Amino acid sequence: MGHREISVVKYDPAWPRLFEQEKVALQQALGTNALEIHHMGSTSVEGLAAKPILDILIAVHSLAEVDGCEHAMTALGYEAKGENGIPGRRYFRKGGARRTHHIHVFRAGDAQVLRHLAFRDYLRAHPDVVQAYAGLKMALAAEHWHDAKSYQAGKDAFIGQHETLALAWYTRR
Repeated sequence: MGHREISVVKYDPAWPRLFEQEKVALQQALGTNALEIHHMGSTSVEGLAAKPILDILIAVHSLAEVDGCEHAMTALGYEAKGENGIPGRRYFRKGGARRTHHIHVFRAGDAQVLRHLAFRDYLRAHPDVVQAYAGLKMALAAEHWHDAKSYQAGKDAFIGQHETLALAWYTRR
């Protein structure tokens, strides 16, 4: 398996529209099992530099029903990756080596849903944190453009610190 180049780009105002288009297709593929479909990750935060990959969070009634919809997801161009290292998740990716979408599916009520939404909304409400995060991501991408693990590891402390703040902030709102 070849290495993918890490490319962090300026925020693209087309990302929300692209999410909305994909949301319609995903809702059709998953039917009534999909309770909520959210744009998450860096492309969901206006002004945040990001890898140009849409991250989508889906809360469902049943993961078993998601497993039964793999053919519908494949028809949309997605590759099913199972839990892919996170228990209780179903992960799909689209775009092959030039990845365009990541789908993270959790059962409704899973703590991962709250964690992702809290971090996203915290970033949306704190432009100073967005600027710091963008700077970190750009620097890491320049240094580790060929090494996704090092790029991710370089973000871990920042994300951990702000995720804790985000969860406290989100539950107080």
